Amino acid sequence: MAFAEHEVLVPRDALDVYTFLIDGMNLPKWRTGIRSISVSSGVAGSKGSVYRQTVLGRSGWPVPADFEITEARPGAEIRYQVIAGHNRPSGGYYFSTEPAGTRVRFALECQPKGLLGLMNTGIQRAMKAEVVQLERLKDVLAAASAA
Repeated sequence: MAFAEHEVLVPRDALDVYTFLIDGMNLPKWRTGIRSISVSSGVAGSKGSVYRQTVLGRSGWPVPADFEITEARPGAEIRYQVIAGHNRPSGGYYFSTEPAGTRVRFALECQPKGLLGLMNTGIQRAMKAEVVQLERLKDVLAAASAA
């Protein structure tokens, strides 16, 4: 199994950070590699909503990476499951309030099946690169609060 996590302190209220992250349409603002995203079913930003997403694959070609929000607790956590594509990680954002803002932890895990299990090191590296992008989220939200 591959696992990666990263956390940052965002100088914003937990509900502000949650509101930004629960809306999947905000993902391209802080994550690289997203080529397109739209709401496929459900109500945007709510438990059960499904987003159709295309990301840049390792080969440079676009690959599907649709996901469903599986848990949504305002100001506390957001969990999701990728439901399309070769790798189907699950992950989440977990929030805790501190005097200087909100600590956000982004965690991903993936249990590759079949031949993909042989590429565990590559999957681990890709997941680490994804969660580290949380640093960009901190910058985006800090700039938005300054504006």
